[in-house]
Amino acid sequence: MRIAILQIDPLVGDLEGNAAKILEFARQAHGRGARLALTPEMALLGYPPRDLLLFEDFVRRSLETVERLARDIPADMALLVGGVEPSEGPGAPLYNTAFFLQDGRVQRRFAKKLLPTYDVFDERRYFEPSHARNLLYLDDHAIGVTICEDVWNDVCPGPRKLYGLNPLDDLSSGEHPADILVNLSASPFCIGKQAFRESMLSEVAGRRRVYMIYANQTGGNDDLVFDGRSTAYGPSGELLGRAKAFEEDILLVDVEQNASTISEAVDDPRDEALHALTLGLRDYAAKCGFKSTVLGLSGGVDSSLTAAVAVRAVGPENVLGVLMPSPYTSRQSLDDAHQLAKNLGIKTLTLPIEPLMQAFDQTLAAPFAGRERDVTEENIQARIRGNLLMALSNKCNAMLMTTGNKSEMAVGYCTLYGDMSGGLAVISDVPKTMVFAVCRRINELEGREVIPESVLIRPPSAELRPDQLDQDSLPPYDVLDNILELHIEKRRSPEEIIEQGFDEATVRTVARMVKIAEFKRRQAPPGVKITDTAFGTGWRMPVAKK
Repeated sequence: MRIAILQIDPLVGDLEGNAAKILEFARQAHGRGARLALTPEMALLGYPPRDLLLFEDFVRRSLETVERLARDIPADMALLVGGVEPSEGPGAPLYNTAFFLQDGRVQRRFAKKLLPTYDVFDERRYFEPSHARNLLYLDDHAIGVTICEDVWNDVCPGPRKLYGLNPLDDLSSGEHPADILVNLSASPFCIGKQAFRESMLSEVAGRRRVYMIYANQTGGNDDLVFDGRSTAYGPSGELLGRAKAFEEDILLVDVEQNASTISEAVDDPRDEALHALTLGLRDYAAKCGFKSTVLGLSGGVDSSLTAAVAVRAVGPENVLGVLMPSPYTSRQSLDDAHQLAKNLGIKTLTLPIEPLMQAFDQTLAAPFAGRERDVTEENIQARIRGNLLMALSNKCNAMLMTTGNKSEMAVGYCTLYGDMSGGLAVISDVPKTMVFAVCRRINELEGREVIPESVLIRPPSAELRPDQLDQDSLPPYDVLDNILELHIEKRRSPEEIIEQGFDEATVRTVARMVKIAEFKRRQAPPGVKITDTAFGTGWRMPVAKK
């Protein structure tokens, strides 16, 4: 039997558009001999639909769309499509469901059993778990139907299992155990996850002596990126096929012949990050209706990376870089910004901010009388720039990209309503040390100096006062990023980090900065998640706390 994985990039809420795409892919797969096709999790709605699921009319229309899709697919083909349906009895209102379509109608429904409530997931808010045996029979095969999390409890990834139930035990037992397991998934990307994912799925296949067919979503939806890379494994755990990374694809698997296509692996963390950032920006802009983008070009490494990603995502003709020099901006910064723009082929605009700084000084002279100049005046510069960029964004209908990295966002080294203004914080989940690494990787891939070497070797500076350097206010970035990874991603306390040999004063200063910057992050634009723990839906810290 030939099984097709329809690895699509759905638009959240676009029932008709998603159904049309699923149908198009299904017809292509049918034309290539597929007997059964499967989509990612909730592919008809787009994942994650979040509180759209609380609108009864939306759910009703999704069910009507499933019925129409059943009538439209090729007559001799079966399709497992991800959607939702009302639940039975008390509890959450819905099931997370895989609909089995065949012979013009919905033949069976298989609901998800394990509902994650960690990291970015909050499925118990919407769904009830299923208690049925999700098994179907097709062409002499017993096929166990699972949805995303249902396969992740077989090989425990952490110190303890998250669930007392393992759906695979049920599917592998009894008089007719499954010989094929399929999994409809919407598994968000983070760096390094695919290696673990493939190891886990291979072990499931080999341990259970089954074919394991895994369909993952691709594309960017809000802060989440889905990397695709759907896979298929044989009963010995051998990799039979892998779909493309970070793009739509159809993967065909011939289970009897153990045959498929194995796309090239993308396993360099720098390449993974670059692919994810590009896809996240491209989809966010397109799905929000923007064709062009704008950003501030400072001549620094962060805006350089953001601009380079934007060129890959939307094309150089759709990127505007704005230089906004102040009296503290160095000649080198301006030269680097111009050289970067030339290397990328993007348009630039120069708007000096000194006249606006003087206007603020004059207006605030009386209320500020008798007070020393401090960070207030530095923040005014950032807010002037933010206002200019937002004005250009409004006037040109161009999406404003902020350029702050994760290290700065973590410790609050950014200005609310200033350099944090914008529609998407493209690199807000990229630590500073990785910013440099990805920039150098771009130059390697291009075989030329896209990002000027002078940008990569100069000490970082916000240039808001004379001779300012980031390291005046922060520890060296390699030290800072190690502390932040332990504190944010590993959830280690300051005491635990100090025990690992880090300087106590530095650790306590960094932890305090992370704490007091929470109110800024709460008001930041969404970013593109590429690490285990990104600020946003996966980081739910209180603002008022001790």
